Amino acid sequence: MTDAPDTPEDLGDLDALIRRVDPDRWLSSRFVPDPPTRADVIALYAFDHELARAPRVSSNPLIGEIRLTWWREAVEEIFRKDRMRRHPTVEALAVAVARQGLEREPLEALIDARYRELDASPLTPEEALDWARGAGGGMAAIVAGLLDPDHSAEPAREAGAAWALGRRIVKEPQLAPVFAAARRRAQGEVRRLRPKAFPAVAHAALAGDGGGGEFARRLRVTWAVARGRI
Repeated sequence: MTDAPDTPEDLGDLDALIRRVDPDRWLSSRFVPDPPTRADVIALYAFDHELARAPRVSSNPLIGEIRLTWWREAVEEIFRKDRMRRHPTVEALAVAVARQGLEREPLEALIDARYRELDASPLTPEEALDWARGAGGGMAAIVAGLLDPDHSAEPAREAGAAWALGRRIVKEPQLAPVFAAARRRAQGEVRRLRPKAFPAVAHAALAGDGGGGEFARRLRVTWAVARGRI
């Protein structure tokens, strides 16, 4: 077993961590009415946060790959019901998998989506869209399926992709046309989601948002949930 990647000291409180590092999705999670289910959604966002950190905090691609491999092994242990490594996110994710009946393949697909980030070369428009659908889109689809298991979660993927691209264009403005097209698709797709799945994508209302205070952001997400639109 490889060593655990370094983590923030406050990782034991995952809700506080996600509020700090992922405020958009933390806001949307507030509209999940059932506290245990909300905790499982937060566990998924904490897992995604760790995957996003792996390329960003690594000094070279090999170290990043080792970090992603560590998380792949953690997922394998969860589904084997093997002796799991001690890590707050792993432990919370294991609870979510058991309680919600999550499947292994979508979680591993989130890991796969991060490998392109180990390459520092700019993304082409096609690569950017593939990356966004796999990363932000994959997570949105998992959460939508968790919140509304009797209905297709795929409409959430485009909204998650638009949100991911909206964050990326801050540093890569050349991807703005890709984001604009993705957002238009997402605005149509989310109309197919039922209300109970909408917290999985409500944060996409903030995609490409250039600023605004916390109250304004909360208002936008609340309005998105009330209308079922982003």
